Amino acid sequence: MTGRGPRVGFLGRQEECRTLDGLLEGAKGGRSAVLVLRGEAGIGKTELLNHLLERSTGCRVVRAAGVQSEMELSYAGLHQLCAPLLGGLDHLPEPQRDALRTAFGLRVGNAPDRFLVGLATLSLLADAAGDQPLVCLVDDAQWLDHVSAQTLAFAARRLLAESILLVFAVREPTAGEILAGLPELPVRGLTESDSRTLLGLVVTGPLDQRVRDRIIAETRGNPLALLELPHGLSTAELAGGFGHPDAQPLAGQIEQGFLRRVQSLPAGTQRLLLTAAAEPIGDVPLLRRAAALLGIDLEAAAVDAEASGLMTLGTWVRFRHPLVRSAAYRAADLYDRREVHRALADATDAGLDPDRRAWHLARATAGPDESVAAELERSAGRAQARGGVAAAAAFLDRAAELTPDPVRRGTRQLAAAQAKYQAGAFDAARELADAAELSALDELEAAQSKLLRGRIMSASRSAGAGIPLMLEAAKRLWPLDARIARETYRDAIYAALTAGRLPNGGVLEVAQAVLSAPTPVEPTRDDLLLDGVARMITEGYAVGAPLVLRALNEFRTDDVSRAEGLGWLPLVCRMAHSTWDFDTWSVLSARLVDMARETGALSVLPSALLLRLSNRVFAGDLAGADSLVAEASAIGEATGSSFFAHYSALVVEPWKGRESATRQAIDAITQDLLLRGDGKVITATQWAAAVLYNGLGRYEEAFAAARRGCENPQELGLSIQSTAELVEAAARLGRPADAAEAVRRISDMAQAGGTDWALGASALARALVSEGKAADARYREAVERLGDTQVRMDTARARLLYGEWLRRENRRADARAQLGAAHELLGHMGAEGFAERARRELQATGAKVRGPRTAATQAALTPQEAQIARLAGEGLTNPEIGAQLFISPHTVEWHLRKVFSKLGIASRKEIGTLREEGGASCA
Repeated sequence: MTGRGPRVGFLGRQEECRTLDGLLEGAKGGRSAVLVLRGEAGIGKTELLNHLLERSTGCRVVRAAGVQSEMELSYAGLHQLCAPLLGGLDHLPEPQRDALRTAFGLRVGNAPDRFLVGLATLSLLADAAGDQPLVCLVDDAQWLDHVSAQTLAFAARRLLAESILLVFAVREPTAGEILAGLPELPVRGLTESDSRTLLGLVVTGPLDQRVRDRIIAETRGNPLALLELPHGLSTAELAGGFGHPDAQPLAGQIEQGFLRRVQSLPAGTQRLLLTAAAEPIGDVPLLRRAAALLGIDLEAAAVDAEASGLMTLGTWVRFRHPLVRSAAYRAADLYDRREVHRALADATDAGLDPDRRAWHLARATAGPDESVAAELERSAGRAQARGGVAAAAAFLDRAAELTPDPVRRGTRQLAAAQAKYQAGAFDAARELADAAELSALDELEAAQSKLLRGRIMSASRSAGAGIPLMLEAAKRLWPLDARIARETYRDAIYAALTAGRLPNGGVLEVAQAVLSAPTPVEPTRDDLLLDGVARMITEGYAVGAPLVLRALNEFRTDDVSRAEGLGWLPLVCRMAHSTWDFDTWSVLSARLVDMARETGALSVLPSALLLRLSNRVFAGDLAGADSLVAEASAIGEATGSSFFAHYSALVVEPWKGRESATRQAIDAITQDLLLRGDGKVITATQWAAAVLYNGLGRYEEAFAAARRGCENPQELGLSIQSTAELVEAAARLGRPADAAEAVRRISDMAQAGGTDWALGASALARALVSEGKAADARYREAVERLGDTQVRMDTARARLLYGEWLRRENRRADARAQLGAAHELLGHMGAEGFAERARRELQATGAKVRGPRTAATQAALTPQEAQIARLAGEGLTNPEIGAQLFISPHTVEWHLRKVFSKLGIASRKEIGTLREEGGASCA
């Protein structure tokens, strides 16, 4: 015979308990920690969470558990964990408060960005830990809905000094990477000795030695299996071993054992277990209402359920193990399941929880039913408004299945496909689009389906993969909806510029398609921009640049809504760079970053930061660019995407003259499998190498890299800048003929655009290939024109080149003036390679060189410390800094203490003073 035995979950778990106890003590002492327990079903993860619960005296504890049937209900798991803490919502900044309230359905509003929700979650947890340490326990995290898992992982990665312990339990094996990258503790099987001890506590009657050995071998130290499998054996099987071996996996054997126990209960108790299994919230009042509708004697059934040890009914419904829930659901036939879901739908308040009611109705419906499908469609709309894209996709998918009318079914399948795409379920989105196209879609829907396919390919493969489909969609959309068509062309040309050279088509094909579209009667600034970009690519820089510059001026001087800005300003900023319009690039890149930060639009913010930090590099603000790289890295860490962080480092590192760091940034780009085939990889990495080697005075290497970097001028941007690097390298090698074509291209661009930056760059290029008085006049023009701009990096380089020429002309006094200014400027910027070049040249004139105050000699703050110091010096509060950098105010305070210590100061005011004096690398 077998007995229930005492609670034995800690047998053989001393090491795991010590680890958890240490983390708990750290949290009590003000040091946050995160841990993911991983192991197979029944291995003891829940018992370890219960151990923490018992040890958390003096702490506030919140719990949640993933439920398989709720995996498509966005924010369900997060809401379950945060529900006890929602009283602290009023302490959050308004954007965070509104985002979280919208996500949880507590207010109606636009869909919140999921990472703004993540920041709000971090702030809410940190606020709750302000008075006493906070312990967060999440069981069965493999069944959290995707958005909840992503949000909690975001918060977990940002914890540092908040007195929070966050522990997840994940069942293995599990599909996909759940909470990847967080600290882990594998929970393995018990030793054979501990397994025998545990089995002896469970089996109190005779046990054949061979049966004992078989149970020990088959359970592989799994505590739940050791506790439960003997219950499936008869007395004869235990005593003599007369039974049939079970070939199922261990989890299946455990679940099968639970299934047999469920089936042995009275019919009313089985139905109660089924009803509780079908409603994963564990809401006892709801269960009571549904039981009454089903005619279940709740009190009697509950007594039997609790006596069986399978379920308890208290404040919440709790199953002994998730496998009991699945066994109770599997034990019922399809008819009984539908009847239970119908009762749960009727028992759910349609006003308070319409979406869960609709979901139960869908489960209760056997065939097509327009009323249920329409209700699911309304639920999808509400889910979408809360930012629950995955939930909206699930509702729409089921709505399409239940739609009797084939035409309406196709419309809903297309809507479901679009939602699946937004949720990142690309395969499912493609299948739904296939199904939708079998229906009688109208022309607009057919074109939108084509557009969707293009976006899926660009998102799931590479930027250029979906361009052909996007072009076809834009062509079909133009007579149906010109606005959507225009935006489709915009996205296609931005993707083409991002991808660069492609094996087939690319930016030239997109530009030709833009020009083939009908010309609007009254062109807007959007039309002017697209037309100008397309003509720059197809007809030449001189044709398109004036149109682009007109459009840029309108974007700069006219009001731009947030929606317009987030859509159009990335292309606007890119083209401001390509047309040498530095002022517009500076103003609008700052505006774009502000818009993305204010709205929490992290789909746009990484590219906005890249555009902004590129601008800051040319402005000579390498310290400011570094802080933006740190922000891009933080977002990459939060989103799991390092693409923009790698490109950001590639833009900044070459200017510092550090070859190893630059090569590392180049390798990170070239070795990224997702970027293979994109020609822009060659352009960007070769430009970076050219800048590095020009700064180090290794002109042969600079020339080779620059020549490759400017091979495809249609890419604009860094291809244009590579042309300038080529001229400098060729001139310093004494090969002006090799630079002639590049000089002509730069001069043509300057004439077409007419900005001081372009004219200054042209004068400098012509000076490098000139001699005598002509060279001197052109160098002077370059220094003067660039000096009138904010392009301080190019101004300093122009002075360096002019000073080098003056020294070669034996005009030492004049050379010292130019080289001294260049040395001071470049050193202060942190452009160490170019500054060292200036120092060597200055020494060659016989001047005594005073070492500049470079970034290397300033206070050794980390990039994040420098960024926090800069923001604090600008007057931002800790919560405002935390909101911008995706960390908690407590972590900001912790970093500021380190900043104060390193800089030898005691207040935020002193940071501002240091910044004004240029004495800290936080400027």
